Amino acid sequence: MDRPQTIADIDTPAVLIDVDRARGNIARAQAHADRAGMALRPHIKTHKLPFWAAEQLAAGAVGITVQKLGEAEVMADAGITDIFLPYNILGSAKLARLAALHGRVAISVTADSEPVVRGLAGAFTDPAHPLPVLVECDTGMGRCGVQSPQAALALAQVIAAAPGLGFGGLMTYPAAGGQAECLDWLARAKALLEAAGLPCPRITSGGTPDLWTSQAGGTITEYRPGTYIYLDRFQVAKGVGTAADCALTVLTTVVSHPTPDRAILDAGSKALSSDTLGQPDFGEIPTLPRARVTGLSEEHGTVTLNGESVAVGDRLRVLPNHACVVSNLFDVVHLVQGDRVIDILPVAARGRLG
Repeated sequence: MDRPQTIADIDTPAVLIDVDRARGNIARAQAHADRAGMALRPHIKTHKLPFWAAEQLAAGAVGITVQKLGEAEVMADAGITDIFLPYNILGSAKLARLAALHGRVAISVTADSEPVVRGLAGAFTDPAHPLPVLVECDTGMGRCGVQSPQAALALAQVIAAAPGLGFGGLMTYPAAGGQAECLDWLARAKALLEAAGLPCPRITSGGTPDLWTSQAGGTITEYRPGTYIYLDRFQVAKGVGTAADCALTVLTTVVSHPTPDRAILDAGSKALSSDTLGQPDFGEIPTLPRARVTGLSEEHGTVTLNGESVAVGDRLRVLPNHACVVSNLFDVVHLVQGDRVIDILPVAARGRLG
């Protein structure tokens, strides 16, 4: 089959990425970070594409963030040389892969407990080429992380004492809307480190929902947004952007119209994801402003039309709740400008869960 030239030629369901919107989002975030005096280190979990990672770096990012070793390996293979992996790495197999990456790119990781640090210290023993390890701090998210500034200092001292490790700073992923508490927590930790004579070269935070209110404030040196490049309904609800800024949509076909107010799409939970993230439904359709995707089974999406008109065979673009999950559901994405398809890219880091 010939490569599609326009959106009308694309089989459904499919992911469309509006390149002009994505590039606009990249530029706005970089300009904000520059004004705030922070380095930008975008998280590739949203797009999973070396193509976009390269564009983010070209726009001024200092490096990228990944969540799993597999993602780091994909990006390193694509020529990305500065990678942050904020995740506890455990087990001999993963430590060997991390060591291989450390031999060819600048990579840093996090730890939030002594068992994790002991594993790293056993695998990395060369003081001439230490592995940078940041302490992950729970500043309100309630996920991973040490639970107090005092615990951050104690773990930093363990890292600094290991010959093949280097204390790289502090890392957090704060609760959305919890920036004041986060900054206070990190400032207290930084003060404890300085009082103990332990320099803190990097304090890195993240989260697209608080992107526009993030600021260095003398504490945060680096910010790691991910979803900002595409945006989605959740981020629009948080005020990060508008629907007109959202770069990712799922192209679908109406395959059934069994009642006047119900239509069925060929995109279900395997294309749109079942994430609601606090939204009352699963997606909206910009060309049908009153319609909502109100139900999902695996291969069917139920649209409540609320008075909008469609016909069997109509092709619609759905704005999903959570763009990051959608990226991981498709083998390829279609880059588009207007109605024109400019490229089709494999989602290179898709499914790299280990």
